[in-house]
Amino acid sequence: MTITDRFELFVTTITQIYKSLQKIKSHEMTEFQLKGTHVMCLYELHKHPDGLTITELSTLCEEDKAAISRTVSELLERGFVSNDSEKKYRAPIVLTEEGKTITTQINELAANAAIAGSANMSHEERMTFYHTLTDISDNLKNYLEKLNEKEDIS
Repeated sequence: MTITDRFELFVTTITQIYKSLQKIKSHEMTEFQLKGTHVMCLYELHKHPDGLTITELSTLCEEDKAAISRTVSELLERGFVSNDSEKKYRAPIVLTEEGKTITTQINELAANAAIAGSANMSHEERMTFYHTLTDISDNLKNYLEKLNEKEDIS
Protein backbone atom coordinates (compact mmCIF):
# COMPACT_ATOMS: atom_id res chain seq x y z
CA MET A 1 0.00 0.00 0.00
CA THR A 2 1.46 3.34 -1.04
CA ILE A 3 1.48 6.47 1.11
CA THR A 4 -1.20 7.92 -1.19
CA ASP A 5 -3.35 4.80 -0.72
CA ARG A 6 -2.87 5.02 3.06
CA PHE A 7 -3.82 8.69 3.05
CA GLU A 8 -6.96 8.03 1.00
CA LEU A 9 -7.99 5.10 3.21
CA PHE A 10 -7.36 7.13 6.36
CA VAL A 11 -9.27 10.22 5.20
CA THR A 12 -12.25 8.35 3.75
CA THR A 13 -12.52 6.07 6.79
CA ILE A 14 -12.27 8.90 9.32
CA THR A 15 -14.80 10.91 7.31
CA GLN A 16 -17.22 7.96 7.26
CA ILE A 17 -16.80 7.42 11.00
CA TYR A 18 -17.46 11.12 11.63
CA LYS A 19 -20.57 11.11 9.42
CA SER A 20 -21.88 7.97 11.12
CA LEU A 21 -21.31 9.51 14.56
CA GLN A 22 -23.10 12.70 13.52
CA LYS A 23 -26.09 10.69 12.26
CA ILE A 24 -26.15 8.54 15.41
CA LYS A 25 -26.01 11.65 17.64
CA SER A 26 -28.77 13.29 15.62
CA HIS A 27 -30.95 10.18 15.75
CA GLU A 28 -30.36 9.42 19.41
CA MET A 29 -30.64 13.02 20.60
CA THR A 30 -33.90 13.79 18.78
CA GLU A 31 -35.74 12.20 21.70
CA PHE A 32 -34.03 14.61 24.09
CA GLN A 33 -34.14 17.60 21.70
CA LEU A 34 -30.41 18.09 22.17
CA LYS A 35 -27.58 18.90 19.77
CA GLY A 36 -24.01 17.62 19.76
CA THR A 37 -22.67 20.63 21.64
CA HIS A 38 -25.29 20.16 24.37
CA VAL A 39 -24.25 16.53 24.72
CA MET A 40 -20.55 17.34 24.95
CA CYS A 41 -21.18 19.99 27.64
CA LEU A 42 -23.33 17.60 29.65
CA TYR A 43 -20.71 14.88 29.24
CA GLU A 44 -17.87 17.11 30.47
CA LEU A 45 -19.95 18.44 33.37
CA HIS A 46 -20.76 14.87 34.38
CA LYS A 47 -17.02 14.13 34.51
CA HIS A 48 -16.46 17.27 36.63
CA PRO A 49 -19.11 17.28 39.40
CA ASP A 50 -17.62 20.39 41.02
CA GLY A 51 -18.44 22.30 37.84
CA LEU A 52 -16.62 24.00 35.01
CA THR A 53 -16.44 27.57 33.79
CA ILE A 54 -17.43 28.56 30.25
CA THR A 55 -13.72 28.84 29.40
CA GLU A 56 -12.98 25.35 30.73
CA LEU A 57 -15.98 23.89 28.88
CA SER A 58 -14.86 25.65 25.72
CA THR A 59 -11.41 24.07 25.97
CA LEU A 60 -12.66 20.59 26.82
CA CYS A 61 -15.37 20.59 24.13
CA GLU A 62 -13.02 22.20 21.60
CA GLU A 63 -15.62 24.86 20.75
CA ASP A 64 -15.40 28.64 20.84
CA LYS A 65 -16.61 30.45 23.96
CA ALA A 66 -19.55 32.08 22.18
CA ALA A 67 -20.94 28.70 21.09
CA ILE A 68 -20.47 27.27 24.57
CA SER A 69 -22.12 30.34 26.15
CA ARG A 70 -25.17 29.87 23.92
CA THR A 71 -25.25 26.15 24.69
CA VAL A 72 -24.99 26.73 28.44
CA SER A 73 -27.79 29.35 28.25
CA GLU A 74 -30.01 26.77 26.54
CA LEU A 75 -29.11 24.13 29.13
CA LEU A 76 -29.85 26.63 31.93
CA GLU A 77 -33.27 27.39 30.42
CA ARG A 78 -34.06 23.68 30.25
CA GLY A 79 -32.99 23.14 33.85
CA PHE A 80 -30.14 20.72 33.06
CA VAL A 81 -27.42 22.95 34.55
CA SER A 82 -27.14 25.73 37.09
CA ASN A 83 -24.59 28.31 38.16
CA ASP A 84 -24.05 30.77 40.97
CA SER A 85 -26.13 33.64 39.57
CA GLU A 86 -24.50 36.09 42.02
CA LYS A 87 -21.08 35.29 40.60
CA LYS A 88 -21.70 35.76 36.86
CA TYR A 89 -18.05 36.00 35.79
CA ARG A 90 -16.24 32.67 35.92
CA ALA A 91 -19.14 31.02 37.74
CA PRO A 92 -18.80 27.24 37.59
CA ILE A 93 -21.59 25.48 35.71
CA VAL A 94 -22.87 22.29 37.38
CA LEU A 95 -25.40 19.64 36.47
CA THR A 96 -28.78 19.74 38.19
CA GLU A 97 -30.47 16.52 39.27
CA GLU A 98 -32.43 16.59 35.99
CA GLY A 99 -29.16 17.15 34.12
CA LYS A 100 -27.55 14.19 35.90
CA THR A 101 -30.50 11.98 34.99
CA ILE A 102 -30.47 12.90 31.32
CA THR A 103 -26.67 12.63 31.15
CA THR A 104 -26.83 9.11 32.58
CA GLN A 105 -29.32 8.19 29.82
CA ILE A 106 -27.12 9.80 27.16
CA ASN A 107 -24.03 8.01 28.48
CA GLU A 108 -25.86 4.68 28.15
CA LEU A 109 -26.66 5.47 24.51
CA ALA A 110 -23.04 6.48 23.90
CA ALA A 111 -21.83 3.24 25.49
CA ASN A 112 -24.15 1.27 23.20
CA ALA A 113 -22.72 3.06 20.15
CA ALA A 114 -19.14 2.42 21.34
CA ILE A 115 -19.91 -1.25 21.88
CA ALA A 116 -21.48 -1.50 18.42
CA GLY A 117 -18.51 0.27 16.84
CA SER A 118 -15.99 -2.19 18.24
CA ALA A 119 -18.17 -5.30 18.21
CA ASN A 120 -15.70 -7.50 16.31
CA MET A 121 -12.60 -6.44 18.24
CA SER A 122 -10.88 -8.12 21.15
CA HIS A 123 -10.00 -6.06 24.20
CA GLU A 124 -6.36 -5.95 23.06
CA GLU A 125 -7.32 -4.83 19.55
CA ARG A 126 -9.55 -2.13 20.99
CA MET A 127 -6.79 -0.83 23.29
CA THR A 128 -4.26 -0.85 20.44
CA PHE A 129 -6.73 0.96 18.18
CA TYR A 130 -7.44 3.75 20.69
CA HIS A 131 -3.75 4.10 21.50
CA THR A 132 -2.93 4.38 17.80
CA LEU A 133 -5.80 6.76 17.11
CA THR A 134 -4.64 9.02 19.94
CA ASP A 135 -1.08 8.94 18.58
CA ILE A 136 -2.33 9.90 15.10
CA SER A 137 -4.40 12.74 16.54
CA ASP A 138 -1.47 14.06 18.60
CA ASN A 139 0.93 13.77 15.65
CA LEU A 140 -1.45 15.67 13.36
CA LYS A 141 -1.93 18.41 15.99
CA ASN A 142 1.85 18.74 16.26
CA TYR A 143 2.18 18.87 12.47
CA LEU A 144 -0.48 21.58 12.31
CA GLU A 145 1.27 23.59 15.04
CA LYS A 146 4.51 23.44 13.04
CA LEU A 147 2.66 24.60 9.92
CA ASN A 148 1.17 27.50 11.89
CA GLU A 149 4.61 28.40 13.26
CA LYS A 150 5.98 28.57 9.71
CA GLU A 151 3.13 30.92 8.72
CA ASP A 152 3.84 33.12 11.73
CA ILE A 153 7.49 33.40 10.72
CA SER A 154 6.72 34.29 7.11
